[in-house]
Amino acid sequence: MKSFIKFSFFFIVFSFTLSCQTNSEAAVTKVNKSDMKTDVIGKNVQLVDVRTSEEYEAGHIDGALNFNIIDSKTFVQQIENLSKDEPVYLYCKMGGRSSRAADLLKEKGFTTIFDYSGGYNDWVSE
Repeated sequence: MKSFIKFSFFFIVFSFTLSCQTNSEAAVTKVNKSDMKTDVIGKNVQLVDVRTSEEYEAGHIDGALNFNIIDSKTFVQQIENLSKDEPVYLYCKMGGRSSRAADLLKEKGFTTIFDYSGGYNDWVSE
């Protein structure tokens, strides 16, 4: 009986630890222009511009998908088409909306999220 109690206790602690790790595994990493040029441009990555379609049409980083975070219902539907196990790179104009989008991706179970904190304004500046 004593060994059964020890086993049960171990199993409960182990299960709890695993469930906690799943939530804490998701991390948002801030990246800069240099990181974007090295890790994104010319690579097969999930790059998402979270600005409005008008902003996107006025200029965007090559290869970026446009998922407007302001339209949250549509945004949530669109991110369901992304792989949760592959890295996702996000950007907006200056970093605010991409930060919100990163938090939402974490809530939805994405595990590796990169936020280009400088945004498109930084991208087009020299």
